[in-house]
Amino acid sequence: MNESASSALPAGALRTGKRELTAHRITTTAQRLALEHGLDGFTMEQLAEQVGVSRRTLFNYFPGKDDAILGGPPVLGEEQLDEFSAGGPTGNLVDDLAAVVFAILEDDPGTREDVARGRQVMLANPRLIALAHQRLQECVESCMVHIEKREGEAFVRARVDVALALVIACFHLAMDRYLDDEVESDLATLFTESLGTARDLLT
Repeated sequence: MNESASSALPAGALRTGKRELTAHRITTTAQRLALEHGLDGFTMEQLAEQVGVSRRTLFNYFPGKDDAILGGPPVLGEEQLDEFSAGGPTGNLVDDLAAVVFAILEDDPGTREDVARGRQVMLANPRLIALAHQRLQECVESCMVHIEKREGEAFVRARVDVALALVIACFHLAMDRYLDDEVESDLATLFTESLGTARDLLT
């Protein structure tokens, strides 16, 4: 890949596989169609045509239109999950949860424009907000298996809930700042800064 081609790709694209980039293209197209025509103003067949994939391929990526608009759930590598379950990389639960989020943000091929468009679609469609909340809860519960393994006998759900809430709050604050046109930092950096501010306030 030459320099001009690589510079045209979204941030993180060079670290992202073909399947992830196709999923990103589907989601970007679905969001644009939703903004132009509404959630019920286009079909999966029309989405497939716009993306340039078959209907069958589209359903291999997403089971329905709402899922295509929201995009796929974050995917962590087995090596990273094993490290987290074993107590790494730092030994501090909040910092290590943050490291997981940071890794996801670093590998995300999305741009500032993508984030703004995704938020615009969600704000215009309450059912997407409800679905996103449901998916967040499912993601949290799926994390519990690894956190319980990590914490062992020291596992206390109330303590873990506070840790997760802190990390999620810092992520949302970073997202708000990221969408400020005057802020040049990337989302991962802003998330790290938000978490650092929270740590300073709590110590």
